[in-house]
Amino acid sequence: MAGQYSLRPNSSSTSPSSSHILASRLLFLLTLLPLTLACFAFLLQWRGGLNDPVTRWSPDQHQFPGMSTTAPSIPSHSSRSDCVDLLGRSHSPAFSYYRDWKFDYGTDLKPKICITTSTSAGLEQTLPWIFFHKVIGVSNFFLFVEGKAASPNVSKVLESIPGVSVIYRTKELEEQQARSRIWNETWLSSFFYKPCNHELFVKQSLNMEMAIVMARNAGMDWIIHLDTDELMHPVGTREYSLRQLLADVPANVDMVIFPNHESSVERDDVKEPFSEVSMFKKNYDHLPKDIYFGNYKDALRGNPNYFLTYGNGKSAARIQDHLRPNGAHRWHNYMKNPNEIKLEEAAVLHYTYTKFTDLTSRRDRCGCKPTKDDVKRCFMLDFDRAAFIIASTATEEEMLAWYRERVVWTDKALTLKLLRKGILTRIYAPMIIIQGLRNSGIFSSVISSAVHHKSAKDQVLSSVKISNSSRPIESGVISSRKVGIINRGDFQATARRVLEILDDHSDLSATPPLSPPSLDDDLPSPTHEY
Repeated sequence: MAGQYSLRPNSSSTSPSSSHILASRLLFLLTLLPLTLACFAFLLQWRGGLNDPVTRWSPDQHQFPGMSTTAPSIPSHSSRSDCVDLLGRSHSPAFSYYRDWKFDYGTDLKPKICITTSTSAGLEQTLPWIFFHKVIGVSNFFLFVEGKAASPNVSKVLESIPGVSVIYRTKELEEQQARSRIWNETWLSSFFYKPCNHELFVKQSLNMEMAIVMARNAGMDWIIHLDTDELMHPVGTREYSLRQLLADVPANVDMVIFPNHESSVERDDVKEPFSEVSMFKKNYDHLPKDIYFGNYKDALRGNPNYFLTYGNGKSAARIQDHLRPNGAHRWHNYMKNPNEIKLEEAAVLHYTYTKFTDLTSRRDRCGCKPTKDDVKRCFMLDFDRAAFIIASTATEEEMLAWYRERVVWTDKALTLKLLRKGILTRIYAPMIIIQGLRNSGIFSSVISSAVHHKSAKDQVLSSVKISNSSRPIESGVISSRKVGIINRGDFQATARRVLEILDDHSDLSATPPLSPPSLDDDLPSPTHEY
């Protein structure tokens, strides 16, 4: 009995052992479950079933929300322009909501913004420029074209884009502009009858004057003058929107000044600047003064000035009575001193000398002699003068060596130093937007669609003439007429800081392209901020 009793299991001794086994199994399951889920997620991502949102929207991926992995199919054509191949789509992810490439904005979107330009560029530059600005809120474009831009293959495509008005430099246009009141006034007279850049400056001003009339007729609220190597950069708004930026400007402001950042290329073989250049040198107005002057000599790299070209930005003007241009960089008013503000964040991105061929193309547009005295008559800025002389006198190998030394940022240590100091900065938004437009097939689509478009070469200019003849003209002057300015109320630009309030307009002469301040310049008095 005693031996039989000793063989029975003791319940009190096995209970702790069972609990231990159960706890061990539970712990094992809890450990195995997250490992299994992690392996499952890894397999999905490895096979392309899941996108990491961090890497998906990084600058290297060039994707925004709403981009898909396929682009809409476009009918093939037996004969296509070279621009279709250059601007055509690829198999990279595309913006699915860009498939309606017309961007035909409704009349309810306010404010209405237009851009005017004088250009001779081809489609490889003008199409990305136009559609980028459409994306950020510009509805109308007034393009004064000549050279390549006025050729039938290019101009027909430009005319087919909704919201784009193409004005050709014809004898009729020159006769109409010859009657402008500008020729009888002094504010632009110092630029008259001079070659090259001065001639272009006068031509731009005359075109801007005509664009004001066209903008009023189209019901625009704001007008901006840009070159086709410049992009607006409306940072400071939640949606990266120029329309939102100008909608928040107080109603008593007549003009908004956008300081410009200048492109800083890192290669000498750039072909498409808008898609390949991401580094920019920041404007003096957007830097602490001790940072700017403390790194001024490093930023020069042997060049005459901090920027290669101009540093006084561009501006947007509210359409109103008596508005006039004040050179390519500013606007003015015949009856009052405009109330101007300068924003702390928003800028113009200037893609200047981004291609090696820019040296020879600028040289070929000017017939001046490559001497120090003669280039002063032709060019307003020091670097343009030096570049013209090099392009006119040096061999191609010498030109390339000069371009690499003065323009291309090949010193990685210096580049990293100035990036850390804030002199240089990386800006990816335009690159990503334009790459998305290209991948979606918009550029090739608009080129293909233009085949059946009927040219309206004479309609734009005649519409300006009709609008002029509908009201009194004194001495051939295009007079102003009233338009209803939208009552925006007392908007406060709370999302953006106003860098400067400008109220000194005693100098009525046209504002030329100006270099940024140098170490020898007298600094302006402290500016007002709020």
